[in-house]
Amino acid sequence: MTTALALLRRWVVEYFNGHNAEAARAFIAPDYALSIGDVVFAGRDEAWLPAVDIQMKAYPGLGMTVHQTLTGEDWAAIWFSEHGQTDERAAAWSGVGIYRSNGAVLTGCVAQEDYMTRRRQLKSGIADPVDPPAVAPWDIRPAPANPDAEAVVLEWLAHGWPCAEAQVRCDDDHITGTPLEFDVAETQIGELLSSGDHVAFNVRQVGTYRTGLPAPAAGPCAETLDCNGLLRVENGRVVSGRVIRDRMGLWSRMRAAV
Repeated sequence: MTTALALLRRWVVEYFNGHNAEAARAFIAPDYALSIGDVVFAGRDEAWLPAVDIQMKAYPGLGMTVHQTLTGEDWAAIWFSEHGQTDERAAAWSGVGIYRSNGAVLTGCVAQEDYMTRRRQLKSGIADPVDPPAVAPWDIRPAPANPDAEAVVLEWLAHGWPCAEAQVRCDDDHITGTPLEFDVAETQIGELLSSGDHVAFNVRQVGTYRTGLPAPAAGPCAETLDCNGLLRVENGRVVSGRVIRDRMGLWSRMRAAV
């Protein structure tokens, strides 16, 4: 197990699922920063822990299930679901995070969580099932970086949304049957990391929103879209994976512009 993955395990088991802020202070740097799209929680005690505490108080039984991990020398990535109940309504929503380590503590994370999925479930009162857990997420071994696989993923991201690969799940498209349609003109890389044939990414896509969001969002409209994902590349093409896009941020900006 790499140091970064071991620290991520502590993040999930000791801090998040234990609702233990004091545990987090033992393995997370004081200047830790979490970035989610345009929102940055900079400072472990000043911003990040208080922000998560608000969510934990709203969802007293909040838990996390790990579906996939990926790791390299100083980083670890995770596909996870958070799930819990607030005001007698339950929800489960997925996310993808990429964590950085300095070899001793976690120093930062870029993440996306599907808050639009959570909103849908809380509004309807019907919770989605939680995807199956990974059997051994903390036993994954690092593989050499794969620049060819990274290049395939970067080219794939330029194609826009929805994607053509049925084995790549994006947000809750597979549940609602209403895909986000977004044309991509430019892809700005935040993180692009590989371990063998698996690639983790954080990107901002510049392009045109078409459709797929609730009213009052309406296209075509020039916009940006932040995305995180874990993808598998085989024989020069993307064959499977999980992608979370900041639909909530996109929708919020479009609502404010009306």
